[in-house]
Amino acid sequence: MSASAFGKVAVLLGGRSAEREVSLKSGAMVLRALRARGVDAHPFDPQQRSLAELIAEKFDRVFIALHGRYGEDGTIQGALELLGIPYTGSGVLASALAMDKWRTKLVWQAAGIPTPRYELLTAASDLRAVVARLSLPLMVKPANEGSSIGMSKVRAAAELDEAYALAANYDSVVLAEQFIEGIELTAAVLGGEALPLIKLETPREFYDYEAKYVTDDTRYIIPCGLAAGAESAVRQQVLAAFGALGCSGWGRVDLMLDGAGNPWFIEVNTSPGMTDHSLVPMAARHAGLSFEDLVLRILELAHVG
Repeated sequence: MSASAFGKVAVLLGGRSAEREVSLKSGAMVLRALRARGVDAHPFDPQQRSLAELIAEKFDRVFIALHGRYGEDGTIQGALELLGIPYTGSGVLASALAMDKWRTKLVWQAAGIPTPRYELLTAASDLRAVVARLSLPLMVKPANEGSSIGMSKVRAAAELDEAYALAANYDSVVLAEQFIEGIELTAAVLGGEALPLIKLETPREFYDYEAKYVTDDTRYIIPCGLAAGAESAVRQQVLAAFGALGCSGWGRVDLMLDGAGNPWFIEVNTSPGMTDHSLVPMAARHAGLSFEDLVLRILELAHVG
């Protein structure tokens, strides 16, 4: 598509979630890339402006660079469908499902997609019994946050109370999840294709918020080191995991590869980061797509419903 064919484009950024600062960075980079390619793109922060202004100002298309609640959970997608404005990424149902790590697991279990064992935690849970059933180490996480916010890796039973309290600050639904020892991988999905896998290595306890956005000691390894046939098989399973939730357009699937080479799917991000530390642009670059090419391709995939 030519730049003019996109019409007037709103880049939704910022928003009201705990990931606001990351979203502002993602949105600024997307905006710069679109403008560099001649697209009539404008920043739009729904925390500060009414969505009615999208109609009043005659926007033709929306690039969603929001992360977390109200931007990645089906809320903004439903509003844009009511307004009749094409938007990037997955639809209402898929966005809502993927944002909810618990219900993602329920769907994957029903579809036969391998995902680590887990239990829901409440204030009344017998945390020691949970440890006995799932074994250590465990990941404890709020069900509806991204960017590893509120997440902890628990290596000793005594740490579980504090980890639960932290996660419960962000969500009433908290998961304790079996930790898969092995290789951490992430897979970008773009237009029905899984891009080359990226292997993540960090000296931190896990790939947390600091490792994602702040420190410079995280290693991103691409090619990931798997044999071509093994990587191809994992990429096919990535598409199955993505598709089982009804996701479309673009996104990112996070998984672990255990010692036997079996993939275990962790979560799907339907509006992944687009910062200078972000993984989807990195995978796209390895596949021959510049950041500007990637942003235009995502915008081409915009849809209503």
